[in-house]
Amino acid sequence: FILLGTISLVLGFIGIFLPVIPTTPFLLLTSFCYLRGSKRLHHWLINHKIFGEYIYNYITYGGVKLNVKIGSIIFLWLSLSISIFMVNIFLMRLGLLIIGIAVSYHIASLKTIRTNQSKDDL
Repeated sequence: FILLGTISLVLGFIGIFLPVIPTTPFLLLTSFCYLRGSKRLHHWLINHKIFGEYIYNYITYGGVKLNVKIGSIIFLWLSLSISIFMVNIFLMRLGLLIIGIAVSYHIASLKTIRTNQSKDDL
């Protein structure tokens, strides 16, 4: 579980910078694996300054804060735009555009949690 969780964490981290790789499912898998493989690593993940609150809010409330949604969509389209302009194959550009629209829809459709629901305020 620890090895699978670590691989999943690395893929989730890569997914932050590559819009084609989904970050959230990998981080949730990491949480699942670390919970079963190492309480220490799970505690580290849930209390991580970058991933911790994001994972906690997603697992506990089934959503994310509005600023996370906005930031994710902006970063998604910035990185997708760079990829689209670097690729000269029309079908790849179209595929990236479709992926961007689908991921944007998914992010926008997530439940928006209020600030007072966050881990810091509990």
